Amino acid sequence: MKIAFTTDGDGLEAALDSRFGRAPKFLVYDLEKEKFEVIDNKQNLNAAQGAGVQSAAAISQSGVQALVTGHCGPKAFQVLKTAGVKVYNTDAPTVAEALKRYREGTLTEASSSDVESHWV
Repeated sequence: MKIAFTTDGDGLEAALDSRFGRAPKFLVYDLEKEKFEVIDNKQNLNAAQGAGVQSAAAISQSGVQALVTGHCGPKAFQVLKTAGVKVYNTDAPTVAEALKRYREGTLTEASSSDVESHWV
């Protein structure tokens, strides 16, 4: 199973970015292989609109089954839900801590978005 984390770094000790659509990068962690890859999201950092939807499409196409982030808006949430990607919101300071919380089962799956559109 693959999980995506929003971040601005290139490793597990990097900070977890609280934004989904405008996160600089996504760290995609493969739980079975215990390896990760980083997907660049620079094209959406300054997008006038559609950053969340475009980011959700990129995440869906990467084969992830779950996303761990700080916040996720309604349009992105709908795209992820339609693609079968579960969303988990957390205030974890790092990707490593968010991964630990996911493994421990202490994260709760989101049932809806937790911010309005165009949240920065």
